[in-house]
Amino acid sequence: MISSLARLTVRAWAATLLAACALLPLVESTVWVLQAALLLGVQAGVGAAVRRVPLARPLTVAAQVVVTLMLLTLMFAREHAVAGLIPGPDALRFFGQLLEQGGQDVNRYAIPAPLSDGIRLMLVGGVLVIGLLVDMLAVTFRSAAPAGLPLLALYSVAAGLTDNDIEWLWFLLAAAGYLMLLLAEGRDRLSQWGRVFAGPSRGRSGETPGAPAPARFGHRIGVVALGIALVVPLALPAMDGGLLDPNGRGVGAGVGGGGTISAVNPLVSLRDSLNNDDDRAVFSVRTEMENTSDLYLRIVSLDDFDGTTWKPSKRAITQVPEGFPAPPGLGPDVEFTEVGTSVSVAKWYGQTWLPMPYPPSRVSVGGDWRYEPVGMTLVGDHGQNTRGLTYEVRSLDVRPTAEQLAKAPEPPADVLREYTELPDSLPSVVHETARDVTDGAKSDYDRAVMMQDWFTLSGDFQYDTQVDVGSGSQAIARFLKDKRGFCVHYSFAMASMARSLGIPARIAVGFAPGTPQADGTISVAMRDAHAWPELYFEGVGWTRFEPTPTRGSTPDYTVQDVEDNGPADPARPSQATPADPSAQPSQSTNCRADGGDPGSCESESPQAALPVDGGGPKWHVVLLWALAGLLVPALPLSPLLWRTRMRAVRLGGHGRTEEDVAPHVLAAWEELTDTAWDHGIVPDESLTPRGAADRIVRTGGLDGDAAASVRRLAGAVEQVLYAPRPRSAVGLADDVRRAAAALRDSASRRARLRALLAPRSAVRVVWAVSDRWATLRDRLVALRPDWHLPSRERG
Repeated sequence: MISSLARLTVRAWAATLLAACALLPLVESTVWVLQAALLLGVQAGVGAAVRRVPLARPLTVAAQVVVTLMLLTLMFAREHAVAGLIPGPDALRFFGQLLEQGGQDVNRYAIPAPLSDGIRLMLVGGVLVIGLLVDMLAVTFRSAAPAGLPLLALYSVAAGLTDNDIEWLWFLLAAAGYLMLLLAEGRDRLSQWGRVFAGPSRGRSGETPGAPAPARFGHRIGVVALGIALVVPLALPAMDGGLLDPNGRGVGAGVGGGGTISAVNPLVSLRDSLNNDDDRAVFSVRTEMENTSDLYLRIVSLDDFDGTTWKPSKRAITQVPEGFPAPPGLGPDVEFTEVGTSVSVAKWYGQTWLPMPYPPSRVSVGGDWRYEPVGMTLVGDHGQNTRGLTYEVRSLDVRPTAEQLAKAPEPPADVLREYTELPDSLPSVVHETARDVTDGAKSDYDRAVMMQDWFTLSGDFQYDTQVDVGSGSQAIARFLKDKRGFCVHYSFAMASMARSLGIPARIAVGFAPGTPQADGTISVAMRDAHAWPELYFEGVGWTRFEPTPTRGSTPDYTVQDVEDNGPADPARPSQATPADPSAQPSQSTNCRADGGDPGSCESESPQAALPVDGGGPKWHVVLLWALAGLLVPALPLSPLLWRTRMRAVRLGGHGRTEEDVAPHVLAAWEELTDTAWDHGIVPDESLTPRGAADRIVRTGGLDGDAAASVRRLAGAVEQVLYAPRPRSAVGLADDVRRAAAALRDSASRRARLRALLAPRSAVRVVWAVSDRWATLRDRLVALRPDWHLPSRERG
């Protein structure tokens, strides 16, 4: 018979897995649950094996910790481990990097998030840690009630992050797992508690019903823990993300049209978006703009440089006006047209700010939005975000000329004062570099173009998204020295240099132009996330520049001769996009059209280049994933399914010859004894069939037809065992079903549920495997007597 410790180990594993189901809504894929279940089973099996040695309890836990770490190493860091299994310093550093990446992914993605390696490590590793604690408390230290605390922690974390209509289901699963542990501990009569952990007694009339003291104590702990599980998630705050974080939260304060928005730091989120291997589409855009290379979707502007980072100033917000006022600084002599743009946002991307072309003149959008007049942006109030929205934006396509920009008068004093402010800690090399690069310029416009060209053409800068964002003024100095970085570095450096020359500057964050599609739309993806400087010119207003090489598009007003049809400089960003998008895939400006230099056509992140076989996923891969998906509900139901199958086989059709009588009678008897076992009447092989029948009738409280059926079946068994020619028996299957129904009727609801979902007789599967192993071992030993194989015993 399976030991009580082994039975409790299995239930601790199941309880942890049930509680882990609360994490399922957090990510898109559920494959991590299968991985966690497998590793959790190995972890529990190691604990069970060590406890049978036996070792001291701390050594048992230590062995499980070592095996758990090796399992995680094998799954996530085998290339960095010794022999692919033993975690060394490199593997531990890689774990740290994965966890950091996972934390960034949690802040960047909305729920459900994609299953990145970092998030998968956090999920699987977290479940293994909880499983280790549950196994240690409930099995190793024989104290099941406190094991509810780690289960509570696992459920509470998930409940605090998710926001859907089925939280009750995850709570029910977690609660069922915990109560299963409590009931198992009492029923298995752990020696430290000494009493049956069960409900009211079904014994003789002289016994006093009621749960023993330890059972009542465990039930109280269970009730308290489950009560806390309901209350704690209400106090957990939701996770706020960065500026580009798809899980953005509302930042409006107050009620109605007023309130303020506070500063945020989008830098890490922007870099991670550019390095994102999962380059999913964020927007589908349709626009009336002729030159779609100028279609930048602007989220917010960063105008406050405090010496640590650039960020948006704290601004007042108001009701969204019917029509927006004219953008600041735009004069009547500058040509512009009003164009319409329709934006459809992916359902997974929940941005707090509303991405729009600049400057907007009118917005038609549903939801609770507020208007920030200085930056001409819309921000969600009270949790409003863009997830799944479709909205219309009317905006101005401003087309200044180089001459108008060169002749722009001096900006107003308040604009100069606010947008040329720099911290005292800014290194002098920033101003010195700006002065050297713009030597000989005759206007602020000339200085801006010379700085842009220095970054994109003549300065030998290299675009690299792997460079750290950095913080503080020294980060700009390091970038100017190393000349490697991505859009954040280029825009920050150019804006700081412009301010040092007295040119008002700020930084816009949003999305660069996306990829034209055959249907006339434009697809904007995560790696189109971008930052660019905006410089102020009186009479034109805030004007976009593009200092980042190979990114975005160079504005026409910064190109001296836009009619020049000579060969394009590959280092300069693209200058235009055809008005009519081609159905053919677009090619990078850095790639050779003949494909002669494949290395030059790599994506910004090499890991983002997925293999293409033209046929989609292989059929066998799809089949394997489908089978894996079926295993998730099948695993906890496997005892029920096995028991149903065995009952059908034992009580099914059989032959009518004399040779068929004995197998049929013994199968029916085995089904009866297993049914009684499932309801708590453990088989006693020392009893005769008649004695076993009397014990089932007495303990199960059977009478009438049910008792007669049990005794009739026992008589048939005695005929098979002792009579020289046993008589053919008729109606044995009906006798078994009649007795089983009576056992169910006399059992408590909890006992009936246990007999259905977790039948004790399912242990026969383990015995069968053990017997087959013993047979195989004997055959191997017979072939090679010098072999010494371990044996297995039931217990």
